[in-house]
Amino acid sequence: MKVRLLSIGKDRSGLFEPGVQEYASRLEHYTRFELVELPEASGRKLKPGDAKAAEAEAILARRKPQDWLVAMDERGKSLDSVELSRYLAKAQTGAKDLLFVIGGDEGLAEPVREAAHLTLSLSRMTLPHRLARLVLIEQLYRAFTLLKGEPYHK
Repeated sequence: MKVRLLSIGKDRSGLFEPGVQEYASRLEHYTRFELVELPEASGRKLKPGDAKAAEAEAILARRKPQDWLVAMDERGKSLDSVELSRYLAKAQTGAKDLLFVIGGDEGLAEPVREAAHLTLSLSRMTLPHRLARLVLIEQLYRAFTLLKGEPYHK
């Protein structure tokens, strides 16, 4: 099983990247893991909504046939850590790879949400995209430790 976390934009603050890299290295112990950063669609000539559509096109171009796309959206389904680990186990059993997607400043376009196997919410609150990436990657690590019966999750 391969897990990819695709996000739009970069962490310009530098606050969250060390944590993301720490959990990414920990995840390598459990699965093939890849962080993918796509550039924000921007420009003076873009109309409102055009950036989101361009980002959706770039996101969907990265999806592979064996992927279960998981769209991260505050309006999505809330899972606790144990439920997320069960979702990962289901993907493993079904020989599916997982592609988690965090959109840009405008969120995810409808075509991405429609293509998703699961739309998942980390919180009903809006989180900065870089913080959401850190929270998600920590939860993926936690889910894998749960599957292995390791004591990280208390």
